[in-house]
Amino acid sequence: VCDDRNENVVGGHDRRRKRCGVLLRAATAASGGGAVRKYLEKLIRLEDLSSEEMRTAFDVALDDGNAEELAAMLVLLAAKKETPEEIGAVATAMRARMVRVDGCGDGENDALVDIVGTGGDGADTINISTAASVVAAACGARVAKHGNRSVSSKCGSADVLETLGVQLELDAAGVARCVRDARIGFMFAPMFHPAMARVAPVRRALRVRTMFNIMGPLLNPAGARRGVIG
Repeated sequence: VCDDRNENVVGGHDRRRKRCGVLLRAATAASGGGAVRKYLEKLIRLEDLSSEEMRTAFDVALDDGNAEELAAMLVLLAAKKETPEEIGAVATAMRARMVRVDGCGDGENDALVDIVGTGGDGADTINISTAASVVAAACGARVAKHGNRSVSSKCGSADVLETLGVQLELDAAGVARCVRDARIGFMFAPMFHPAMARVAPVRRALRVRTMFNIMGPLLNPAGARRGVIG
């Protein structure tokens, strides 16, 4: 809706602001005013949000907002291009609501690795990150894989593992036991990120890349500090 990649430079921003205004009006109408309106207005003006502003806006959108506000925020951020500060603030907000996984072995979780894709590249490949995770575990790594069903790609890691007979809805203790005993455990995002219950329907409806395509590695419930991102 707000992408001006194919527009001329002169006047392109003005036309984009007008189109993005449609998102703001829809979000405001649905919310009766909307506590995040002032932040959406800044994004329409192509202004970056500070870490504090982004954290506040996202907290409100998650806890008290509506789907239209959250959709508008994600699309406007993507159209403007997210800054590291904005991405970090959203990751912090999500981690504050996260169910942690501890006890994966060797006393600390520092040696864990996560191997993830980002989806949405349009290549319709097999789920390479899942295959790589299994190979890495077989070679001796301890893999705490964090993933979900497909949203913007053809096949998500959860889709593959479920087809293979893996139990997706393990709790934290079950995942930790898998990592200790089999050197690989899968953390199904909806089980460990309750806030995803609000985000997931919006992402499915949008079906475009947003910052959540790169959020997975930043939200590993086991705190894996090593990762491969594809």
